[in-house]
Amino acid sequence: MKTCSACGKQSTLDATACMWCHAPLGADALAAEPPFNGTPGTNGKAIASLICGLFFFFLPAAIAAVILGRSSRREIRKSRGLQTGDGLATAGSVLGYLGISIIPVMIIAAIAIPNLLRAKMAANEAGAVGSLRSYSYAMGAYAAKCPQIGFPRSLANLGQGRGDCERGQLLDNSLGTATPVKFGYYFRYTPGDPDNLGQITSFRITADPINPGTTGTRHFYFDQTGVIRMNLSQPADAESAPLN
Repeated sequence: MKTCSACGKQSTLDATACMWCHAPLGADALAAEPPFNGTPGTNGKAIASLICGLFFFFLPAAIAAVILGRSSRREIRKSRGLQTGDGLATAGSVLGYLGISIIPVMIIAAIAIPNLLRAKMAANEAGAVGSLRSYSYAMGAYAAKCPQIGFPRSLANLGQGRGDCERGQLLDNSLGTATPVKFGYYFRYTPGDPDNLGQITSFRITADPINPGTTGTRHFYFDQTGVIRMNLSQPADAESAPLN
């Protein structure tokens, strides 16, 4: 066999040009090739490349897998069949390239996803506060429309309908329902006990995230005083800090 000095690949002894790169092959091409000084058998770098490739999710290991894979494949070609492991080197290189390509994406995702989650929670919390302000308006309008009742017995009394005390048509049906869920929050309404005239003069509404830490962080509370209060770690009540 003749080994091409240009590409290092082998051609038959009677070839005058490389079968691979077509470079001229002189009569002394085989004799001019330096002898192989490595150890016969499976190339150690090929094995190391595969091992590093198995840990491709660590960037240094992925880079090492690519470097070792390329180096071992060159050594295997130069061994003229004395060394094996080309498949191991190829597998290690492929895994290394995979790691190099996906690790930056994973890093970006690790940074971006928490920021997106925080932005989503902030938007949900703002929506929950806006909903409580809508309830503030609707409660006052309902009490003025139905003074004999006072505040409604249920949030459903504020929803779409005939515009009477049963369905006040003061809110859309996302909030004007008995158990509203909106912006990742549960809204719970508790009317006060009627007085001696049968009028409801107090109430409380709580807004709690469906999945704390995911759909929202803060808990909110609102009552007939018109003050929205909040708590960071547990359901808010009348003693919680007012919302700034």
